[in-house]
Amino acid sequence: MHKAVRGFTLTLGLLAGVAQAQLNYRIPEIPEAASGYQAKPGWQLKQRGVAAANPLASDAGYQVLQAGGTAVDAAIAVQMVLTLVEPQSSGIGGGAFLLHHNSEHVQVFDGRETAPSQATERLFMLEDKPMAFNDAVVGGRSVGVPGLLRMLAKAHEQHGSLPWAQLFEPAIILAEEGFPLSPRLHTLLSADATLKRDPQAAAYFFQADGQPWPVGHRLRNPALAAIFKRVAAEGAEAFYQGDIAHAMVDKVQQHPDNPGLLSLQDLRDYQALERDALCFSHASTLSPSNQVQVCGVGPPSSGLITMGQILGMLATDSSNHLPPPAWSERNTVVPSTAWLHNYNEAARLAFADRAQYIADPAFVAAPALDWSVMLDTGYLQSRANQIGDRRIPQVSAGNPGGSLQSLAPMADQTEYGTSHISIVDGLGNALAMTTTIESGFGARLMVSVENLPGGFLLNNELTDFSFVPQDDQGRAIANRVQAGKRPRSSMSPTLVFADNDTHERGELLASLGSPGGAMIIHFTTQTLWAMLHWELDAQQAINIPHSGVAGANTPLLLESGLFPFATLSHLHVLGHAVKEVDMPSGLQALQRQGSAWWGAADPRREGVVVGD
Repeated sequence: MHKAVRGFTLTLGLLAGVAQAQLNYRIPEIPEAASGYQAKPGWQLKQRGVAAANPLASDAGYQVLQAGGTAVDAAIAVQMVLTLVEPQSSGIGGGAFLLHHNSEHVQVFDGRETAPSQATERLFMLEDKPMAFNDAVVGGRSVGVPGLLRMLAKAHEQHGSLPWAQLFEPAIILAEEGFPLSPRLHTLLSADATLKRDPQAAAYFFQADGQPWPVGHRLRNPALAAIFKRVAAEGAEAFYQGDIAHAMVDKVQQHPDNPGLLSLQDLRDYQALERDALCFSHASTLSPSNQVQVCGVGPPSSGLITMGQILGMLATDSSNHLPPPAWSERNTVVPSTAWLHNYNEAARLAFADRAQYIADPAFVAAPALDWSVMLDTGYLQSRANQIGDRRIPQVSAGNPGGSLQSLAPMADQTEYGTSHISIVDGLGNALAMTTTIESGFGARLMVSVENLPGGFLLNNELTDFSFVPQDDQGRAIANRVQAGKRPRSSMSPTLVFADNDTHERGELLASLGSPGGAMIIHFTTQTLWAMLHWELDAQQAINIPHSGVAGANTPLLLESGLFPFATLSHLHVLGHAVKEVDMPSGLQALQRQGSAWWGAADPRREGVVVGD
């Protein structure tokens, strides 16, 4: 099925008549990307589709579906291509959360990175002072044990149908034959001052004069092709042992300025986890029963709980359901000032709870020993009662479950990164997977093998921990560094189902998620609210301007240039300190429309939806 994208035709690698379990990957033609924000119209699908952040990745997943693969099969192919073509955002040197649905159940595959076994809570402390964030990011100190490949192998063992090795074929061919450097990757390379300090990365991404390769340059990655071939032939364990593992450890431990603690034993011992999905019910006309069930990832991710708290608080006020006005200049709609105020006050209250309570459940107990108490309707009503006509001067955590822990809230700090994939396969399977190396280009360390050019980038995921282990009163911070611990995440892969009065899960209605650090929660929550309550389709919902707070008592951020001046002025009157900033979300979504699907990709990045 050929789809128009930003005024260009994307020719897909269609494989009509291909036999089951044969991929025979073909490289598609890729359109020139448009610059700047340009609202997208969405994609009409019949039975299956892939939404991902790069056309080459989306097409690779679609070709896997055409060859008889499942949603998990397609996600593996998509992720390997993203490692190559979107290296700034995700890859085999990082981790992910995969939320999977089939006819039997919804499950979480947790591939979140872990702190090395020798890490202590003072990892980012210099005497009594925390390191500057950017100083901590660059180098080996910030590198967590990568979890992505072991997680994908676990998911494939349960839900894959095509052979593991075939799923690496698209990425291997593209790495060997080369791919055109995209405008977004070129822009990010031009703006990054630290990546070229790594000799391997400098030789791969940059020309002799220190400038990045131009847009459209065919970038080949022989080292990554060699790594993919090993992992394809030998399984995920080829990554965690042998030459690849030694190369990662050497890169981390031998960094000249900021060495880290990753060891061969850490790589051997890493375990991907399978968890139960965390779900809550929410009123919506999107479902015939006027109820939906929203499912996602619980701790160590803060995404689902924080999203559920915001949605629950907003639902207590019927005025929040009023549709927003249209803004013809941008061919989209803009939330009203009243809604922006209510949303971001609810978000501040939710972020206060997030900072206080949420961390790796293997190290930190839930309030009242049950994470669901943070989503209790009575508790959320009590929190929503604090929202008035003006900004609350100072917000603090609540007391969910009536059992206030003796923990200190984590201070707000910068987060980045990430990519999102949504897939339905036409076989009754669907997934939402958010995947990351944390900051743009991660720790700025490129790992290679066999003295070949290129390679893959390592994550800086440990900077998602609190740099400070305790507050001035000596109270421990839940998300402090501890050996073997998974840092708290904002990733919010989300599946939405029809619900009924007994809270039984019905048919799948949507899959969605986004990159964006702590702002992931806002991007996903606002898109979901617009779909559930304003009756916007997924693409219209993604196109709306973003807003959000990075912490409980931080300024209100509005997407630059996308709100009328009157909105900014009115928010100031309500007491908000407003800052306009770029918010390059990368939302992807698939939404059921009757018996078919509607696909959506963010106009702020290069993603597309491919399907039939």
